[in-house]
Amino acid sequence: MRLTIFWERMAAHFGEAYADSFARDHVMSELGGRTVHEALDAGWDAKSVWQAVCRAMDVPSDRR
Repeated sequence: MRLTIFWERMAAHFGEAYADSFARDHVMSELGGRTVHEALDAGWDAKSVWQAVCRAMDVPSDRR
């Protein structure tokens, strides 16, 4: 998954303003105790990060 698609999906689910705030502030156990930004910066694949967000935040299947 390209990062542009990842961020489009984040914005579609959380809203433009909240997506980045969530990605910076919400520490997720699914990401090894990292935020979305930290996981991406550490080299995690965008698709894996998106799947973790989907599991943790109950993203509807039509948005996955």
